[in-house]
Amino acid sequence: MTEVIQPMPSSGTELVAKALPDVTIVLPVQTQKAEIDNVLRALGSMLEELGYTWECILVFDGLKGALWDHATKLQEETRDQVRTIALHKAFGESVCLSSAFEHARGELILTTPPYVQSDPEGLRAVFESIDDGADFVTTSRSPRVDSKLNQLQSFAFNWIVRKVVGASFHDLNSTLRVIRREVLDQMTIYGNMYRYLPAVAYRQGFRVDEVPVRHLAEWGSSTLFGPGIYLRRALDVLGLMFLARFTHKPLRFFGTLGGTLMFGGALLSSIALVEWALRSGDFSLYKTPFFLVGVLMGVLGAQIVGFGLVGEIIVFTQARNVREYRIERVYE
Repeated sequence: MTEVIQPMPSSGTELVAKALPDVTIVLPVQTQKAEIDNVLRALGSMLEELGYTWECILVFDGLKGALWDHATKLQEETRDQVRTIALHKAFGESVCLSSAFEHARGELILTTPPYVQSDPEGLRAVFESIDDGADFVTTSRSPRVDSKLNQLQSFAFNWIVRKVVGASFHDLNSTLRVIRREVLDQMTIYGNMYRYLPAVAYRQGFRVDEVPVRHLAEWGSSTLFGPGIYLRRALDVLGLMFLARFTHKPLRFFGTLGGTLMFGGALLSSIALVEWALRSGDFSLYKTPFFLVGVLMGVLGAQIVGFGLVGEIIVFTQARNVREYRIERVYE
């Protein structure tokens, strides 16, 4: 490993400022199976071949043990070219990435899975796209080597996201990405939003390119996920849709939903009222399911519209601090 990750020159007893690296590799470590050495050997040698200096930040997501000991030893041997961050418990990949971004010194951030998932040669096309002016370059694994079932689930997920966002991303599950620091300075990563970073960056006006890379390996089993995972993915996509389309116009979302409920409630209540008017006095309106459901839908719809109005007030008062556009250049 030491022949690949070269130690920085010794400064002796004097303090010498170290040159900032061009690229910071960010590697979340969430399992003892993480192939740290293989990833650094593959990506580090490729970056050096392309003429980039680099560093790596290993973020241990509440993980200790032999792998942590190896990482700290690696940090000492490389004189902080490889650095480590330890979270006191497991917070998830979004927190791992956020903590690493705060300490990254490179102008370009290269995120990677904890194993060599894609051919490092694909980085040539990735950095060519960066040199061509892209702000964010994501990758798509092609041809896929995982099971047909996983490919089908991935296709369905990415198809839905493409329809929601309006951008042609084909593999948001591929986390081999290169991002300019200025993009991350204007984004907030939380929950499972790390998966949707290309879509969020695209909606904020950054140039996001997708580059195909050769798929080498895939961790995980080829099976249907549990209902909870599908539900969480559906909620993530719903949240992405709201962020993409209604962040500055919440009343359109809540108003449409609330108005639909109010209209349906009024229709059901009207049916009950007509029946009450046409029948004899033994007809009890308050015992009619249509009438009760209609009233409930009307009240719920009015509350949802109220949420939209509150959201509009918040947006109006905070609009100068939040914007969904990006100025690329000012010509004077």
